[in-house]
Amino acid sequence: MDTCYIETPLGYAKIIGDQDGITSVSIVDTNEDTSESIPESLLDCTTQLKAYFNNQLKTFDLKLNPEGSDFQKKVWKQLEKIPYGKTISYLELAKQLGDAKTIRAAASANGKNPLWIIVPCHRVIGTDGSLTGYAGGLHRKQWLLNHESEYKQQTLF
Repeated sequence: MDTCYIETPLGYAKIIGDQDGITSVSIVDTNEDTSESIPESLLDCTTQLKAYFNNQLKTFDLKLNPEGSDFQKKVWKQLEKIPYGKTISYLELAKQLGDAKTIRAAASANGKNPLWIIVPCHRVIGTDGSLTGYAGGLHRKQWLLNHESEYKQQTLF
């Protein structure tokens, strides 16, 4: 497996994959050196992530190869259908999977998503509109939702 690190506005992203696809993109809370040389198998991923953060990309087009159970992969495939700038609730996600009773299992699979941003688990929120949990931290989830919003919040200072 090839590995590289790139800097993003939210910290360093660790990307792992090979010719079979990207297996993991995660945010790390330590200061990593950005990779001077990006392995060929990860080049498209790094390019697309940079374009996403520069507001030049809304939909990723990458070969993905995450490890997980059949149910987790089903959830992650469903997450990929959530449009840029939109959110759904965990309950809506469970209903889209065919059974509202799977809400806890769907939420658990969402939380185990190994493909940060690319499979947009940050677009799933509580039924009441609350952000609820996010493996990368709620401040990052809020940042991503703001980044994708058509109504950008401007800061005064």
